[in-house]
Amino acid sequence: MEDDDLDLATEHVRAARRRAARISTVREAVGIIAYRAGRFGEALTELRAVRRMSGGDVYLPMIADCERGLGRPQKALDFVRSIDTQRLDGDTKAELLIVAAGARADLGQLDAAIVTLQGPELTRLKPGDARARLQYAYAMLLKDAGRLNEAREWMERAAGSDLDGVTDAERQCDIMDGIEFSEDDD
Repeated sequence: MEDDDLDLATEHVRAARRRAARISTVREAVGIIAYRAGRFGEALTELRAVRRMSGGDVYLPMIADCERGLGRPQKALDFVRSIDTQRLDGDTKAELLIVAAGARADLGQLDAAIVTLQGPELTRLKPGDARARLQYAYAMLLKDAGRLNEAREWMERAAGSDLDGVTDAERQCDIMDGIEFSEDDD
């Protein structure tokens, strides 16, 4: 998985699952690999099993996003609404907000998607992956809505929050400024 060889990783986790299907870390690995490979039905099954086995909340955003991946954005929203977000850590809550906003956008509710992300997490989370991803998603929704000045402002904020380079926010800022890149620039 570290080398992004999802086919090989799938072989390994499926072999582990055949031998130890009752161990939550094995099911977790199968679910994560399936999710990353876009096999959302398999990922949903495995991540639900992990949640039943371990009771953790960390995979709630992936579970909701699997519903989106299966073409069921309303079901994703219903799932997110069923969760008591007050007990979640900030990073997990931010990821759930991103999924909920994406589901709204999938349903053609772009303004509602933007409002979904307009919470305190947008600025109060500490700089890092979750805050950068949340601000990036917000900027992209603003861009999709034609609110380009606001989109550029929030993309710049995302770039400043992105300490580990989990987004391409800096590059998006350049693109919004009219600076084009070619494959050779990479």
